[in-house]
Amino acid sequence: MAKKTLFLILLAAVLVLPFSASAQVTIQGMVSAAVQTTFYIASGVIVILWIITGLLFLTAQGAPEKLKSAKTSLIAAVAGTVLVIVAGSAISLVGSAFGL
Repeated sequence: MAKKTLFLILLAAVLVLPFSASAQVTIQGMVSAAVQTTFYIASGVIVILWIITGLLFLTAQGAPEKLKSAKTSLIAAVAGTVLVIVAGSAISLVGSAFGL
């Protein structure tokens, strides 16, 4: 079993390495990919936060302490959404200012 696994790993390396060596990897490309990945993750977290906030409001049923928790979650969801939008705008503005 170990020989088959080693063979498959070496075969994959032989097939993939020439393509990855010829690819031009730049710092700008790596930073762009990192920023894009960060925005995908942040967007997912914000969607989850909004869903949790909605569920907190639905399950509060008028209880003052539960409503306070839901309102706190709502403020966090709005702040997170605004933060991601402002960060995306700032990165876009700085990128266009430097011609990136």
